[in-house]
Amino acid sequence: MKLRTALVLGLLLAATVAAAQETQWTIVNRSKNPKDDSKPNSPLVPDVYTLTGHFDRIAILRMKYKTDLLKCIQEEVKKDDIRNGVILAGIGSVRGYEVHQVSNRTFPSYNTFEKDPTQPADIVSMNGYVIDGRVHAHITLATPKRVIAGHLEPGTQVFTFAIVTIGVMNGTNLAGVDDKAYR
Repeated sequence: MKLRTALVLGLLLAATVAAAQETQWTIVNRSKNPKDDSKPNSPLVPDVYTLTGHFDRIAILRMKYKTDLLKCIQEEVKKDDIRNGVILAGIGSVRGYEVHQVSNRTFPSYNTFEKDPTQPADIVSMNGYVIDGRVHAHITLATPKRVIAGHLEPGTQVFTFAIVTIGVMNGTNLAGVDDKAYR
């Protein structure tokens, strides 16, 4: 009986420790000007607009074991003077992750962060933009039990390697394309 009780308590403790690694929290992501969160769509803003351009070059970034994925991308974008570009692909694996997703339907927007520094995962895909030198990356990760996706956050640590491909478009100004107040 004592052995069975000890086994059950051990399993409960292990489950508690394992579950304690993953954390989740939500923040309100207000616009730079809080009045923008309550403004209606403007008839002066088109429903859609098009930017055109050409890739100047393709940059392939490779990150090694135990490096911060987002930090490395940001550093290379700055070092290589990539002002505007498209994140075309990403593969590899991570030792742990932090991402966030939009989690409501009205302004101001809410971001729900999900972090597990101990959960290894494959990088299934990555896409996004470099906008005026700022990295806006989305990532999809897979574990044996689930898929995690969202905006890449600091703290996502590379495992085996990570490769990210960026189409550099420095002749095209992407500033403002992700401005949620432009509506």
